[in-house]
Amino acid sequence: MSDNDIDRMDGRTVLITGATDGLGRELAVRLGAAGARLILHGRNPDRAAAVAAEVTAAGGHAPLIILADLSRLAEVDRLADEIIARTSRLDVLVNNAGSGGRSDGKRALSADGNELIWAVNHLAPYRLTRRLLPLLQTSAPARVVNVASAGQQEIDLDDPNPEHDYNPYAAYCRAKLAMIMATIEYAEEVSGTGVTVNALHPATLMATTMVREAGVTPISTVAEGADATLRLICDPGLSQITGRYFNGTRPNHPHAQADDAKARRRLLEISNAAVISAVSR
Repeated sequence: MSDNDIDRMDGRTVLITGATDGLGRELAVRLGAAGARLILHGRNPDRAAAVAAEVTAAGGHAPLIILADLSRLAEVDRLADEIIARTSRLDVLVNNAGSGGRSDGKRALSADGNELIWAVNHLAPYRLTRRLLPLLQTSAPARVVNVASAGQQEIDLDDPNPEHDYNPYAAYCRAKLAMIMATIEYAEEVSGTGVTVNALHPATLMATTMVREAGVTPISTVAEGADATLRLICDPGLSQITGRYFNGTRPNHPHAQADDAKARRRLLEISNAAVISAVSR
């Protein structure tokens, strides 16, 4: 990603979820230095403030910080409400926040009763995108970039979050495939409106907190992942590309289930039901 491409972000408004660490933090600093007006999501106020200070130290505008726990769908809605109330435009939504689950590998439920990895990695970005699509459309041309993974596993749509034989890595792979399937559905929904929706695997086993906590040796840098993600955010040559999955900078084919339109529609039914159940409590 060249400096000239980054310069194109001057004055554009970008929301980054999970902006307080790893890839989100790297994106925030680089986009902020390039003139983007940032909305930073995180959970920890001190860490969010530290990233904001990095952005301004790099010459960027002071970011807007909005804190929310994305494992709670009511918090996802509050985040969307605050964004809609506090900005008149949104040029880019980067759904970056993710979770690898509990450090002990045991199955955990969110406050809404959803399996935690599914809640953070799929339901939260699915709901946030839905809530912010009208703002993105009035700001068009605009982009949604979903940070997925090359790790994908077929989803049992009759039991997407099985309790038996629980494996956090399998749960993570199912959630990331769900994110890609939702990407394709949203791209079709907003086709022709000037909003593009794409997903990517930024880089393999970046040196992030999630990877280190899993006890895995990193093999890619966060900068490499940021380069690939910035391409989807900034590259003018991708302005008409939508509904695609990228492995790094290369277009790629996701798991075969993502090509099944019936499965994608069933996934959306499941996701909508989970959202309705949570927000109606």
